[in-house]
Amino acid sequence: MMRSHYCGQLNASLDGQEVTLCGWVHRRRDHGGVIFLDIRDREGIAQVVFAPEHEDVFNKADRVRSEYVVKVTGTVRLRPEGAVNPNMASGEIEVDASALEVLNQADTPPFPLDEHSEVGEETRLRYRFIDLRRPEMAEKLKLRSRITSSIRRYLDDNGFLDVETPILTRATPEGARDYLVPSRTHAGSFFALPQSPQLFKQLLMVAGFDRYYQIAKCFRDEDLRADRQPEFTQIDMETSFMDEDDIMAITETMVRNLFKEVLNVEFGEFPHMPYSEAMRRFGSDKPDLRIPLELVDVADQLTDVDFKVFSGPANDVKGRVAALRVPGAGSMPRKQIDDYTKFVGNYGAKGLAYIKVNERALGVEGLQSPIVKFIPEANLNTILDRVGAVDGDIVFFGADKASVVNDALGALRIRLGHDLELLTCQWAPMWVVDFPMFEENDDGSLTAIHHPFTSPKCSPEELKAAPQTALSRAYDMVLNGTELGGGSIRIHDRKMQQTVFEILGISEEEQREKFGFLLDALKYGAPPHGGLAFGLDRLVMLMTGANSIREVIAFPKTQSAACVMTQAPGEVDSKALRELHIRLREQAKVE
Repeated sequence: MMRSHYCGQLNASLDGQEVTLCGWVHRRRDHGGVIFLDIRDREGIAQVVFAPEHEDVFNKADRVRSEYVVKVTGTVRLRPEGAVNPNMASGEIEVDASALEVLNQADTPPFPLDEHSEVGEETRLRYRFIDLRRPEMAEKLKLRSRITSSIRRYLDDNGFLDVETPILTRATPEGARDYLVPSRTHAGSFFALPQSPQLFKQLLMVAGFDRYYQIAKCFRDEDLRADRQPEFTQIDMETSFMDEDDIMAITETMVRNLFKEVLNVEFGEFPHMPYSEAMRRFGSDKPDLRIPLELVDVADQLTDVDFKVFSGPANDVKGRVAALRVPGAGSMPRKQIDDYTKFVGNYGAKGLAYIKVNERALGVEGLQSPIVKFIPEANLNTILDRVGAVDGDIVFFGADKASVVNDALGALRIRLGHDLELLTCQWAPMWVVDFPMFEENDDGSLTAIHHPFTSPKCSPEELKAAPQTALSRAYDMVLNGTELGGGSIRIHDRKMQQTVFEILGISEEEQREKFGFLLDALKYGAPPHGGLAFGLDRLVMLMTGANSIREVIAFPKTQSAACVMTQAPGEVDSKALRELHIRLREQAKVE
């Protein structure tokens, strides 16, 4: 070992001891003829002092610059009165250097490594190996490692086996596009990278493994979205002979342990909320319960008004008119309302109606709004009573197809909660349950809300008779408005699985071709089983307080799914393409 201690491990208990440190020069300062070097390694920073008495060591220190890699030997001593740094783990001590070896020199880094420097993300990703030296970046990756260790420990202790599933598999319709890998040995055929280990973990249950987990890499070739990565990490779990309550209990305990162990945060029992209630009250299937605002249905009061914007959706079975009361925000300036109107436009809303409640005692005169003239006073009062409006409030309205109102007002609710600092607590975990099995596409066909292997809460016959209203045995864990993980009890009966495929319009031929191995497995004694997968990157993002999952992944891709550091994806030569039986179209070459 070249070092005796990490920099961040030094403290007053080592006073008088000789230590050897290895690391990078974080900062160099000259003070009254003495040189101070802050040496940094992954555990922290230590201050090393070079006095002119030790001439050769002092002269070496004089030539050292930022980010040089050095080995320093010296004696730990308490810092003089008034020089203690309470913001540093090793802030009570310094090291009096007796030897210095420069292990490697360094060019001036492309950006300074202190936490105050504002550097563009492109530059940080281009030089990610330097960006990761920044103590706050190192902290996030260390916390990520503590999180995965805690989770592995819990699952190992609870009888889960860590089993690896293939990365080269076959394309399956799981929602997003697959990444395809051409096969050299099977001309014209392709592997796909897995979007999740879903089918393999189900087959492990058929094989009798009972409790499986894996911290698994998953791949999705999705269209560009701000906080999605083409490859991400999932904490993947599956169990046999457990129902949804058992699975929710075991995973909830895991998350509660994790937060206690890593952040020292205590969660109570997680509330359970049906999907229909979450959509009605919060416009979202992952409600942020820290924000005390709620959507209230008011369509029944607006079916007969002359204002088509309201009466249209109020009379449409697929429409919704909802109100969102914001307490005490009635003095909001017009410009801010315009900003929010623009904001809900991003979610498909055509506008944002509002009523400012100045003085309810004055009736209509006490309300300030371009829409009150369209609504009879009795109806207005019913609406204001229903939302609990009092003087000084503002009430926003959404009127459109239910999906648009939910998206727009649901997002506005979150935005207002943050803008007006309405959060009532730091953490709000919950379960959303009783999801519908299917959602309807514009052309009337159905898509599985979770995936086609999710078990419904009814028989195959009932499912066939009324697929639109069928509920599934699915559950999502939500924290602060972010879906942490989702899962379901799976279909373990072949007839039920074929019924679901049928409803989704997957023909028998396609079922055989794509899922023959699963249907075969279901007829050879498949146990009742179910599971869950957590997004590890999102979990770490929430626990570290990072703004993006890119901050908690060692080497992430950019929003265009590229790696600016390694310049991936890259071109390959024509010989490699020939071996893979692939020819590029002229168009692609030009682009």
